[in-house]
Amino acid sequence: MLRTLPAACLTLAALLPASLDGASAADLPRREAPLPALPIPPAFTWTGFYLGVNAGYGFRGAPSTFGDATYGTVTQSSRDRGGFLGGVQAGYTYQVSPGSGLVLGLETDFQGTAFAKADAAYLGTTPYYSVAPNVDYFGTVRGRVGYAFDRVLIYGTGGFAYGGGSRSSHAGAYTGTLPDSSRIGYAVGGGLEYAFTERWSAKIEALYVNLRRSWANAATVYDASVPAYYGIGRTDPGFAIVRAGLNYRW
Repeated sequence: MLRTLPAACLTLAALLPASLDGASAADLPRREAPLPALPIPPAFTWTGFYLGVNAGYGFRGAPSTFGDATYGTVTQSSRDRGGFLGGVQAGYTYQVSPGSGLVLGLETDFQGTAFAKADAAYLGTTPYYSVAPNVDYFGTVRGRVGYAFDRVLIYGTGGFAYGGGSRSSHAGAYTGTLPDSSRIGYAVGGGLEYAFTERWSAKIEALYVNLRRSWANAATVYDASVPAYYGIGRTDPGFAIVRAGLNYRW
């Protein structure tokens, strides 16, 4: 019995480190491979073509006037009034650097209008009618220069404008030379656009449109009771518009 005790102690001493190593290994946390890093999405860019629709309101300019040998300068009894407008636009923008930075672009649009035209002026009981054409439609071709703050774009715009429209029914009785119904001029303004998805953006825009060459400096007026030529007038060819739009880009 006494002879086997040292042997048992030696065996226990030999097994003890092994058991301690096993317990220590079990207590340690497992080492797992780190999760892969999530991919960083590319920065938003305004570069690309777009097509959209818009609607808004137009504000016409000053009332029409005409010169008369007897009465001098006569202002029509009511002014050309503005109205609702709507149309489509298309264009291309290029962002110099993704994220925030300079944005350049070119846009064209075509608008139909519901402007109300002041037609008749009265001196006493005699009506005098303007035979200048209405603005039933107009369009523009404009450059755009802006700065993008990620998905927010602030821009200025300007370029060529054109327009045209119908005349009053009284123009058919006029025997003189009628002003040309087609018109050209310019448009300037600015706006703000926000991209709420990768493809869709919404904008609000204000423009001043001046069809200065449209009237040939004359809004011809005649006496409906004769009918005969009566005077040469001037009509403010400018109007302001405020509109909201929706664009899809690709």
